[in-house]
Amino acid sequence: MPHPYRKTNFMETTKCLIIGSGPAGYTAAIYTSRADLNPILYQGIQPGGQLTITTDVENFPGYPNGVTGPELMEDLRKQAERFGTDVRSGIVTAVDLSKRPFLVTVDDNKQLLAETLIISTGASANWLGLESEKKFQGMGVSACATCDGFFYRNHDVCVIGGGDTATEEASYLANLCNKVYLIVRRDELRASKAMQRRVLNHPKIEIIWKHKPKEILGDNSGVTGILLHHSDTNVERKLDVTGVFVAIGHTPNTTLFHEQLELHPEGYIKTIPGSTRTSVDGVFAAGDVQDLHYRQGITAAGTGCMAAIEAERFLQEQD
Repeated sequence: MPHPYRKTNFMETTKCLIIGSGPAGYTAAIYTSRADLNPILYQGIQPGGQLTITTDVENFPGYPNGVTGPELMEDLRKQAERFGTDVRSGIVTAVDLSKRPFLVTVDDNKQLLAETLIISTGASANWLGLESEKKFQGMGVSACATCDGFFYRNHDVCVIGGGDTATEEASYLANLCNKVYLIVRRDELRASKAMQRRVLNHPKIEIIWKHKPKEILGDNSGVTGILLHHSDTNVERKLDVTGVFVAIGHTPNTTLFHEQLELHPEGYIKTIPGSTRTSVDGVFAAGDVQDLHYRQGITAAGTGCMAAIEAERFLQEQD
């Protein structure tokens, strides 16, 4: 069945446009479809979001035996399409939020108008840039201890970073793992004093100062160690670990919305507390693009539900 839409001055118009296809985007699509809003969803540069580069997901409700990230996202996409979501390939390259309906440009050449907009473009983990890091992603290299720490119970692992994220990851892993090395490139931590005290006093955490990762070591079974480089002496050191957790921050995918929406200093979209409403009426933000704290698939899905309901109510108020 062709997707229903109306044309205004020969330009396609939709009641709800969803940008991004992670758990937040697909959940928003499921709810807006069931509300007969006939949403259009553009998948973006990474269809399915960050979960598509995750192997086993064991903490998403409804999968008692676990599920792979790609399978989970495929299930969500099929569910959204079942209710009528028009899921499209393409990257939104420009938006004009100065008036409704919002003018949206896709792949630099196609334009359409959206009466409401749900932004679920996510946040990308910052990586070290090592070839070996890419090689072992999902095989011992992770950017989320809460997501993957369970698989390293009673193992020796390392966390790379010196800020709050890194110290929080190290503390979490120390409750599961045999040993946690916290690799810091400086001679001090940037984390809050409370988090510093927590890692400095934990018997399972060893801080390795003034070292940078040079190479992640492994074989067909996954990570077997990491090679470090001392910043001052150039001496190399090898650690035998089975897990490497990169915790050097995330970058929210909000470039399109600079100077159009109110953002946090870190670049995340500001939403009104207790809602997904942004600084522009009719624009809603869901998932990691507005989440500085949790960054979990299930919390992203929850805000996708909220955004869909709020978009539906917004449109009802306009009638």
